[in-house]
Amino acid sequence: MYQIKFGTDGWREIIGDNFTTANVKRVALATAKWLNNSDLDKSCAVGYDCRFGGEMFAKETAIQLASNGIKVLLSTGYVSTPMISLAANRLKMGAGIILTASHNPPSYNGYKIKANYGGPAIPSEVSKVEELILDEEIENKVSFDELVNSGMIVYSDFEELYLNHCKQSFDMDALEKESEKLIYDAMFGAGKNIVKRLLPKSTILHGDNNPGFLGRAPEPILKNLPEISEEIRVSNKYSCGLATDGDADRIGFFDEKGNFVDSHHLILLLIEYLTTFKGYSGKVVKSFSVSDKVQKLCELKGIESITTKIGFKYICEYMVTDDVLIGAEESGGIGIKGHIPERDGVWMGLVLMEYMAKTGKSISQLISEIYEKVGTFAVERYDLHLNNELKELIISNCKSNSYTNFGKYNVVSTEDTDGFKFRLDNGSWVMIRPSGTEPVLRVYSESSSSEAAFEILEATKKAILETK
Repeated sequence: MYQIKFGTDGWREIIGDNFTTANVKRVALATAKWLNNSDLDKSCAVGYDCRFGGEMFAKETAIQLASNGIKVLLSTGYVSTPMISLAANRLKMGAGIILTASHNPPSYNGYKIKANYGGPAIPSEVSKVEELILDEEIENKVSFDELVNSGMIVYSDFEELYLNHCKQSFDMDALEKESEKLIYDAMFGAGKNIVKRLLPKSTILHGDNNPGFLGRAPEPILKNLPEISEEIRVSNKYSCGLATDGDADRIGFFDEKGNFVDSHHLILLLIEYLTTFKGYSGKVVKSFSVSDKVQKLCELKGIESITTKIGFKYICEYMVTDDVLIGAEESGGIGIKGHIPERDGVWMGLVLMEYMAKTGKSISQLISEIYEKVGTFAVERYDLHLNNELKELIISNCKSNSYTNFGKYNVVSTEDTDGFKFRLDNGSWVMIRPSGTEPVLRVYSESSSSEAAFEILEATKKAILETK
């Protein structure tokens, strides 16, 4: 049978191809066995986002867990990934399961395992689940309704739990006033309802039900968010724009002029707010593709920073065992002190809005203050859809140090924490890494400006596509 493997962030496949009820049953049964073999509580929070078949796959998951002795709390409707993580932690569950493919294209669905501490299960535990997946079809022992009637499956309102947690953690009066000037793009994802409830005066885009996501991947990056950017520019009435991905654990953000503010800048803003205005301390844990400016700000503030492989599960390991101020990825996944050790796009949006409300400054003004400390910069990215043969050849050449230059840019050193980062003779860098969740080769570059970063990307693209 098809071999199920978890990638950077869960198991994801195309619906009806390898993501089927039969395969979901196999993973769910393995999850039940893993919980039963552990010292964890024999209970699990289960939810699903707005993707096609979410409720059906969640019920199949619940059946396998409950029929094997695991008490299931099942969401009453679609939920975000952070809601499941929060529920697993606050309700003292053994684990949490969210049926989601996050930012992947609409043809995908997926299965994420959340730990009892409220964040991604660490890789060693996920590997245990993988090893328990049977190479055979699984038959349901009892029906869903029977398990509900017996009390082994109980419906639970995870959104209400999350709502109350937010209200207890933020200055809601300040946020309500700020929300009058907020436009939020839900990307048809699981954040749409909670933002309406938290910030009722905000303007909502793409907040209806559409599991096809207009044919776009619900990833909150600039190319997928043309409407919100245009609305901010044309209307001239919004102070900022927020967007979250399919399961609402990643953030996209816009300033008052409709300019996209990438995660690198958001990370810097959050570090500044949490240390200067909230008085928090702790380490900064960042993934390998994050801007060097984060390291520079940490040095200026006397904060220790740690670099990990790409994937929030690696960051989370530090967040549950160490004193961490912020854990952050380039892709918009950010977790901070004072919340669960989990990425949360909605939560980060609330923090940034609170920052604006408390200072009375716009996002662009706050970024200008950051530039005064660390200098101007830009990080850009290409996603190259290549055939496997060429992709593997490029990676092989990276491993053998075959690339000594990319056009006029000479390589002075190479780092291989996760992928390959080539530091260039002009002080910039370019990084090549295959995606862990999609058939894509990602190429990143950081330089002094967006134009300079794109020039490096073009030179790199030309060089690697000529690979032999």
